[in-house]
Amino acid sequence: MPANSTACHADRIQAAIASNGAAKSALIASWRRSSSLHGLDPAERKAPDRLTDSELRRARQQIEPLVQAAQPSLDRLYLAVGGVGCCVLLADRQGVPVERRGAPGDDATFCSWGLWPGAIWSEEREGTNGIGTCLAEQRTMTIHRDQHFHTRNTLLSCTTAPIFDHEGHLIAALDVSSCRADLTEGFVNLIAVAVSDAASRIEAEYFRLAYPQARILDVPVADKAARALIAVDADDLVIGATRAARQALGISQACLRKSPPAADLLGPSSRGSENLAAAERGVLQRALARTDGNVTAAAGALGMSRATLYRKLQRLDLQRAH
Repeated sequence: MPANSTACHADRIQAAIASNGAAKSALIASWRRSSSLHGLDPAERKAPDRLTDSELRRARQQIEPLVQAAQPSLDRLYLAVGGVGCCVLLADRQGVPVERRGAPGDDATFCSWGLWPGAIWSEEREGTNGIGTCLAEQRTMTIHRDQHFHTRNTLLSCTTAPIFDHEGHLIAALDVSSCRADLTEGFVNLIAVAVSDAASRIEAEYFRLAYPQARILDVPVADKAARALIAVDADDLVIGATRAARQALGISQACLRKSPPAADLLGPSSRGSENLAAAERGVLQRALARTDGNVTAAAGALGMSRATLYRKLQRLDLQRAH
């Protein structure tokens, strides 16, 4: 980039920081962190730092379960954006990509920009950028061209969504980046929707893998894309919740340690029909359904005599063919 363009970009950033606009703009707040907190220079031309091969292997191993859970969503996202010159990156919470999707013909270009596994894209190292600023803000961010802090990154357009683990902690970031000059604002908006949706799918899959024996229930929330999920054990006690579910239901980690009843968290409408008779009726109905109405087999499965089961069926007015 010409020296005058570099100076112009640096001057614009410094002027924005001096304007005290950080209180109103997340972008200017990030520029201020990059300059004042991290001591970075927007005119810096050095390429992003990279981990060694052994350091990259260790970084990937630390989130390997997430990487495996993310594979189908990474493939699907790349199918949506790869044909228009974008690459897909899955970065850890330190801002280091550990998994990538991209067209082989574009590899040399993206590698030269640092959009490659092992590059360090934290805000502390690279200033305002899609991956680093998303991790700092813990929300989906698009950093488009000259919104980047470093002048050398101003040809890039990056959209990144955070990924939270089964306990609601930030664990990774999903990024789609492009260096095409003809990338329109409308298409950038479509990419943002696709990235957020893919990140939600990865979170949901990782959550299910964390609770393989539990039932996974959707929590009704206004934002359907948030994937608010809870994990419920065989006694309908909540043993896990995604970050979106914790926010929607006001669930703390201390609350989850007590394994509250799902009905208590989901509100009065789910508790209205809860009583011992209804619970017993449900158990008997399920046992009979599993044995195709065979009372003897159902009694054996429930650990009671056939006569006891008959008395319960009569008391609850349950008529089943057998």
